[in-house]
Amino acid sequence: MSKPVVAIVGRPNVGKSTLFNALAGERISIVQDTPGVTRDRIYAEVSWLDHNFTMIDTGGIEPDSNDIILSQMREQAQIAIDTADVIVFITDVQQGLVDSDAKVADMLRRSQKPVVLVVNKVDSVQKYMMDVYEFYNLGIGDPHPISASSRLGIGDMLDAVIKYFPKHTGEEEEDEEEEEVVVSEEEVVVEVVDEEEDECVAEELVEVFVSNFVDVFELTLVLDEDVVDVEVAVDEVESAVEAALL
Repeated sequence: MSKPVVAIVGRPNVGKSTLFNALAGERISIVQDTPGVTRDRIYAEVSWLDHNFTMIDTGGIEPDSNDIILSQMREQAQIAIDTADVIVFITDVQQGLVDSDAKVADMLRRSQKPVVLVVNKVDSVQKYMMDVYEFYNLGIGDPHPISASSRLGIGDMLDAVIKYFPKHTGEEEEDEEEEEVVVSEEEVVVEVVDEEEDECVAEELVEVFVSNFVDVFELTLVLDEDVVDVEVAVDEVESAVEAALL
C-alpha cells in the first residue's frame, strides 16, 4: 500500500514552509518573510506514531492575482491538492481572518478532500485563543492552534491528520502472519495423520509376518524337521509379506 500524501496549503507568508521544515526535521524549504519564496512543490518523508507519509510544501495561494508567478504558484498548489489524501490548510492568527482565507477555503471545499484547519503563530494560547475562534467562520472544521516556529501544538495537529489515513497496514501484516500460522498447523496435522497411517500399515505387516511365521513354525513341530525345507518356510513368509503390501 502506497503512503498517504499530505499537502500544506494557504495564502502567502502564513508559515507553511516553517511548518514543513519542522515536520521534515531539517531546513528544506526556504523561509523568508517575503511572499512567493516557495514557488514549486517540495516533498519530504514524515513519520508520526508509526504512520509514514509524504508531505508537500506549496507556494502561497493568491486566488485573485493575475501575476504570472503567483498564478504559477496557484497552479502548483492545485496539483498538490489534487495529489493529496489530506490537506493541511494553514492560516495566520496574527494577521487574522482575511478574504483570501475564505477563498482558499472555498477552493479546498471543491476538492472534496479531508481538510485540517491550522491557525499558525499562536505563541501564547491565553493571548490568541479568542482570535483562533474567529476561524470557525471559514466553515471548514475545527481550527487547530499551533506555533510552527516554536513547535507548539504540532502533535495535536498531526493526530488530526492521521485520523484521515487508511486503516493501518500493520493490521494487514498481522492477518497475513495468522494465515501463515493456520497453513503451518494444517500441514502439521496432515503430517501427523500420514505418520499414523504409516504406523498402522507397519503394525499390520508385523501381525501378518508373525502370524505366518507362527504357522510355519507350528508346521515344523508337527512334521519331521528333515521333511520340512527351511527355504520353503522362508518363501511362505516372504509371500505373505508381499501380499500384505499389495
